[in-house]
Amino acid sequence: MGDLDIRPAIAEDIPAIVAMLADDPLGAQRESPDDLGPYLAAFERLRTDPNQHLVVAVREGRVVGTLQLTIVPGLSRRGATRSIIEGVRIHGDQRGSGLGTRMIEWAIEESRRQDCDLVQLTSDKTRTDAHRFYERLGFTASHTGFKLPL
Repeated sequence: MGDLDIRPAIAEDIPAIVAMLADDPLGAQRESPDDLGPYLAAFERLRTDPNQHLVVAVREGRVVGTLQLTIVPGLSRRGATRSIIEGVRIHGDQRGSGLGTRMIEWAIEESRRQDCDLVQLTSDKTRTDAHRFYERLGFTASHTGFKLPL
């Protein structure tokens, strides 16, 4: 996969990122690729926050993957800093190619570089394939997550 570049996202990447977010049964219900305004506003907030790392994987000039890595300083665990991986998406024609592994490995290495003591993520309960994928990479399902829509 020497032809792969993982780099910070730019505004021109937003349509491709949103298309990947919408390209599954859950995303199709909550994403709106026809109105990029809210995504571009969110991108500006992310771009100016040094603890947010929205990245894309580019192959042959085409965005084929994305994830967001958030660095969270904290007091628990003796003042540990942790990272949170969110919004992992791989383009449909790239799934099974090892790209997801490369992107998560990038996130883990970046977390180390940022002096994080822990990497965490959540995955919807219905994404059983994703759960197996994360477990293969060494993650454990050690907690139960809760969400409250506002």
